Amino acid sequence: MSTERDQEEGPEQLALLSGVKGPGAAKQPRARPRTWRGAPQAAELPVARVLVDKGQLHLDRLFDYAVPEALDADARPGVRVRVRFGAGERGGRREGGGLINGFIVERVARSDFPGTLAPLAQVLSPEPVLTPELLALCRAVADRYAGSLADVVQLAVPPRMARAERAASPTPPPSPAPPEPGGWEDYRDGPAYLAALTAGRAPRAVWSALPGPGWPQELARAVAATLAGGRGALAVLPDGRAAARADAALTALLGPGHHVLLTADAGAESRYRRWLAVHRGAVRAVVGTRAAAFAPVRDLGLLALWDDGDQNHREERAPQPHAREVLLLRAVAAGAGLLLGGHSRTAEAAQLVTGGWAGELAAPRATVRERAPAVRTVEERDDARDPAARSARLPSHAWEAVRNALTEGPVLVQVPRRGYVPRLACDRCRHPAGCAHCPGPLQSPGGDAPPRCAWCGRDTEVWHCPECGGSRLRAGVVGARRTAEELGRAFPAVPVRTSGRDHILDTVPDRPAVVVATPGAEPRVEDGPGYAAALLLDGWALLGRPDLRAGEEALRRWLNAAALVRPAPAGGSVVVVLAEPTARPVQALVRWDPAGHAERELGERAELGLPPVTRLAAVTGPPEAVTRLLRATELPSSAQLLGATELEPPPVRGRPPRRGAEPPPGEVWQRALVRSHPADGDALATALRAARAARLAHGDPAVARVRVDPVDIG
Repeated sequence: MSTERDQEEGPEQLALLSGVKGPGAAKQPRARPRTWRGAPQAAELPVARVLVDKGQLHLDRLFDYAVPEALDADARPGVRVRVRFGAGERGGRREGGGLINGFIVERVARSDFPGTLAPLAQVLSPEPVLTPELLALCRAVADRYAGSLADVVQLAVPPRMARAERAASPTPPPSPAPPEPGGWEDYRDGPAYLAALTAGRAPRAVWSALPGPGWPQELARAVAATLAGGRGALAVLPDGRAAARADAALTALLGPGHHVLLTADAGAESRYRRWLAVHRGAVRAVVGTRAAAFAPVRDLGLLALWDDGDQNHREERAPQPHAREVLLLRAVAAGAGLLLGGHSRTAEAAQLVTGGWAGELAAPRATVRERAPAVRTVEERDDARDPAARSARLPSHAWEAVRNALTEGPVLVQVPRRGYVPRLACDRCRHPAGCAHCPGPLQSPGGDAPPRCAWCGRDTEVWHCPECGGSRLRAGVVGARRTAEELGRAFPAVPVRTSGRDHILDTVPDRPAVVVATPGAEPRVEDGPGYAAALLLDGWALLGRPDLRAGEEALRRWLNAAALVRPAPAGGSVVVVLAEPTARPVQALVRWDPAGHAERELGERAELGLPPVTRLAAVTGPPEAVTRLLRATELPSSAQLLGATELEPPPVRGRPPRRGAEPPPGEVWQRALVRSHPADGDALATALRAARAARLAHGDPAVARVRVDPVDIG
């Protein structure tokens, strides 16, 4: 957790004490060699309880260390230290073990440990970065997600940079004047929400943002209203591009010095310097990505989160907390306001509204109709004119929409995946085409080559659909580059640009062009009213995913793309979605009704006993490990075991598993889901955590993994 240590702190300060003795027990040496024995300990509170940097559950507790007198002044609660971990006791002394980083949590007068205490080896920095408030938040997050406190602290406290700590933080600026309502006047109760923030109250709301580019300015006004009331604010965005937009809007509204931007793009040293400015109280507002959810903002008045359905808000490192849940915990603990905003709405956000915990910030339906683009689907009249409209990837009316819109400005084409090689499906029923030798999908290598398995690499000369018996194949989900090539041939006089994972465009000029982008990588139109039209391709692939959130996620992606299109009254712009028109997410897009879709989704999940009306935990691993862990778990009374299912193995060839919850290539894993009443959610997490810690402590060769509130439910 530290860098530049060898140059900044000097030699290790290690004292091997034969117990906690009085200050006159031995003389302090003139010099401080690497290891010195018999050194006096601190006169007051000579025991430090340290959180060591070990993420294993069976080591998730505090360890007692003696505080040498030489380190007494710097060894304060919250500072970083180095300690000997795993030392053995020999002749009344503790020797050996390896040096490991940690944090002092508290200083006490005596230890309950019956043996000899090892001393602190070194105080890495006198900066108390782990405050009691931040420690309590990390403990709450670790308990909720059945994780280790040390793992959560690693997410919350950035790595140390000595040069950044030496630099002085700026002088706090005075509180700004309350902002004008601006775009909030378009929302019912929007100005009242800003007034409540300025008055120092803690309003909680779920915000359905209007389509268009104005949401960063509205978010900035909410943050500015909180600062005007004398309290701090924190805004969490799903990615660096969105955070940069909010940062620019807040800077334009208040000027520099009132907030900092915390993203990975800033670099380790710059990010730590900004984090320290917040920690020291020099800055009272933060804009950042998911790690900023732990930013130590003082006197919190507002916690804001944009687009909580984006999977980027879910941390990939254990215990994989979601930024929304972290902010909810902080809002309750700090008595702060909350603002969950987005063009779409998740079932979790809908539950906050229906349960009365949060209010709703939405515009009148007349305003929504004025600001939203027109949305078209494949309808019966299209079938009469174009019999292949429902099965074609780009039916005739979609081509017409593109051709007409290119005379007015750029056209956005959203495709569900990146890349070039298309996956194949049955031409008759669209059932995904699979390899006859393994469960892998078939893909087209291009040219006259036969279909090839994406997993085992074998060619398939003859194929028959297991569902309908068809023998003809078609492209399933075509990647962005392949789509760009097809559109380039169709419109040779118009430039075609792509935006995806490897190369993401921030903006495009306001002139005719075809912009092919994957979800989340859609660029904005620079200095213009928006795209003249948008095509949302392969909607059936998004809706057909075997996942609980498939419909919710499809609607979220469509709404975010459609929000970049000009309003219907501003030039006849249109959004064409190629999906089954009777599907509920498609109808919600046509009506621009994310709140209604979320409420119905929540109602169905309540009937089925699925999240968020219940708490869910996934236990994953080899079958015998899953069985052992569940047998050792004392589940709460409301818990139900939903059975163990075999996970689909990843390809033997290709990339390794991205997450620890995926089986290694060649292994067969199982996943069991445990469901409980929300009131027993903490008890469920505690029971699974205790059982897993016990298995690890007993040296179980294979211990199943536990994920609370998993994203992918299936």
